[in-house]
Amino acid sequence: MAKLAELVHDQLLQLNNTQTRKFSLPNIEPTAPVPVASQNSDPLVGTATLELAPSTLHEQIQQFANLALCAGYQKVQLLPLFLLPGVHVMEDIPAEAAIAQANLGDAIVLNLQPHLGAHPGLGRMLAKQLSLVETDAKILFAHGSRRIGGNEPVEMLAEQLGAIAAYWLIPPTLEEQVIALADAGNQQITIVPYFLFSGGITDAMAQMVTRLQEQFPQLQLRLSESIAVTGELAKLVLDVGN
Repeated sequence: MAKLAELVHDQLLQLNNTQTRKFSLPNIEPTAPVPVASQNSDPLVGTATLELAPSTLHEQIQQFANLALCAGYQKVQLLPLFLLPGVHVMEDIPAEAAIAQANLGDAIVLNLQPHLGAHPGLGRMLAKQLSLVETDAKILFAHGSRRIGGNEPVEMLAEQLGAIAAYWLIPPTLEEQVIALADAGNQQITIVPYFLFSGGITDAMAQMVTRLQEQFPQLQLRLSESIAVTGELAKLVLDVGN
């Protein structure tokens, strides 16, 4: 996440063709919004986390907003780095942003933007990456949400990629989908993690694929990387904020 914030900062610097300052809050975690102050000749980019930080998200946002105020900003864009519209995106982050705005008053405006997964360019970026992979079938493996309608974006993206969806949290599971594809005659199966960053779940996923490969030696299972932190991803973050 720190690398992504740096790439966003660098792209803003190129856009404005001027010097800029970088600021990041401590204890960066993978599932967090990136507040971006814009419409200023001196762009300011920061990070904040919803969980596992010494202060609450609204306190982190307020800290960043106060720095933005000192730098002459009047507005801060809050960009949730989440792929699915689950409870964090729909409830937790809006609640924290509202608390921060109430505490800040009219001094500065906080604009909460759509989550990153809502950007159609994300699917195009994944499709381009997968176009180089030779395989019989693909599985888009996402965390999954128990929220009604929360997994529709995954199903739509899977269809766009010519894949089927599997979930970590809910059925259909990865094993169920591997079996279904194998029963349909597929031998080469590529598993595409729909996660922004590597972590505990992607590590467990790699172990799961290893076990499935041992269980189905007649198959060729390939686990691709998580979504790469690249300049292209940083452009999507900026596009959401605009």
